[in-house]
Amino acid sequence: MLLTKLPFNDTRAFTPFFLDYIQQKETLTPFYSRFPSIENFNAQLHDKSTFPAEHRNVLVNVLQEQYKNLSIPDEVKSNITSLRDSKTFTITTGHQLNIFTGPLYFIYKIVTVINACKQLKAAYPQYNFVPVYWMASEDHDYDEIKYFRLYGKKYTWETDQKGAVGRFTLQGMDTLLREVPGEITLFREAYHNNQKLSDAVRDYVNRLFGNEGLVVVDADHRSLKSLFKKVIHEDVVENTTKKLVDQTNTKLEKLGYKAQIFCRDINFFYLDDGIRNRIEKSENHFKVVDSDIHYTQAELNSLIEGEPEKFSPNVILRPLYQEIILPNLGYVGGPAEVIYWLQLKSVFDHYTIPFPILIPRNFAIVVEHTTQRKLEKTGLELKDFFEEKNYLFNHWIVKHAPQNLTVGDERTLVLEIFEKLKSRTEAIDSTLSPFVAAEGKRALNSLEKIERKMLRAAKRLHSDKLRQIEMVKDILFPNGSLQERTDNFLNFYQQDQHFIHTMLELLEPFDFQFNILTYPSA
Repeated sequence: MLLTKLPFNDTRAFTPFFLDYIQQKETLTPFYSRFPSIENFNAQLHDKSTFPAEHRNVLVNVLQEQYKNLSIPDEVKSNITSLRDSKTFTITTGHQLNIFTGPLYFIYKIVTVINACKQLKAAYPQYNFVPVYWMASEDHDYDEIKYFRLYGKKYTWETDQKGAVGRFTLQGMDTLLREVPGEITLFREAYHNNQKLSDAVRDYVNRLFGNEGLVVVDADHRSLKSLFKKVIHEDVVENTTKKLVDQTNTKLEKLGYKAQIFCRDINFFYLDDGIRNRIEKSENHFKVVDSDIHYTQAELNSLIEGEPEKFSPNVILRPLYQEIILPNLGYVGGPAEVIYWLQLKSVFDHYTIPFPILIPRNFAIVVEHTTQRKLEKTGLELKDFFEEKNYLFNHWIVKHAPQNLTVGDERTLVLEIFEKLKSRTEAIDSTLSPFVAAEGKRALNSLEKIERKMLRAAKRLHSDKLRQIEMVKDILFPNGSLQERTDNFLNFYQQDQHFIHTMLELLEPFDFQFNILTYPSA
């Protein structure tokens, strides 16, 4: 597989907010602690060295419990055990529990985490670095995780279960497994050997990445939530978080940035089997939205103390929860994640928790053999395909048509002519100027109409070539979106069992460019 790279700016796929972070724009530096470079982890290691031994012990005990029914590689066992050691730290990424891993960028997230740990170990050999996948097991958005796209077809898991998806049983999964084409043994076994979705996801992630030492964390656990009681109480009862995030959002908006997430008065859900609903305060009691559940403040305080597992943080406080239970140095995320983490630094400062280094995940597009051959026949470069279809067609037509299809020269002449006419008429009668300007505009509009008609006529003449271009565009950008956000990794893994290994070899975790991965056409 061949690797080439594009600067993020050339892809036109990222927001100015994200690009400003990548380019280390000074206006954003107050919203994070350190930029993701190898040398900056030296200070991050120092800051995180105060991570409590008690939290390490709780974490390891929970992980050993969660992994007890799995056959795991020595690399995973060793990494879990090493988390008790004060010189062991994590690099973490998080993702929803999409069936069959969901879109390709799930793989790129994990690869980034693993490779970041390898590079940090080479730079700081006296420490241990454990790659972590944080399962969003408490997320309740079933519609986002229920499907994946393979060979252009959408496959969907149908279930009527409600609440946190990690607690879902796997009812109905057999129907889907019978529909999916190709070799899927690892998924079939993971879904058959487990009772609930979070366990099945841990199983298949372990099969895919266990040999790299990747540790999977399910934070939906009483012991882990017990470490979070102080934050639960302050947010639910005192509404501390909202003041902090709102102040940060105001600062960002004054700088011209649009906030990604917004804070509520209470940033916790009530969590139980079949339910994950928001908690709201209403006069002198607290209620669980869309339910009959309600508590007085005394009852809620008692619940926080006795059953903290009933409280599930939303997107605002999940990052803080992660950093309280993990000896974590850096978080790997996509553009939207990086942006919303930048809204949260004041919350970390309030609780004196070190803010992690935000590492943008790897971004890539994979071009398999057949597509590469088709691409070569178009006469275009792959970077051209990041443009919208109409622009892409016009670009090819203008470049390859034997006639000149643009009216740039004529436009220049018309402007010159009407500028001269304007001077002549003004000398006679200044009131004629608006008329001359209007006629000039009309002439320019006519030229543009002529140009559009020439382009349309040329497109009809070259319709076969444009269909080839459209075919490549639709393969690389399915549904008009980046391939990594739409297609599943099985599109390539079923034909190339070394696909993940190749990603681990080629993708650089601290080189922030867009990766083009190409299978040779011959």
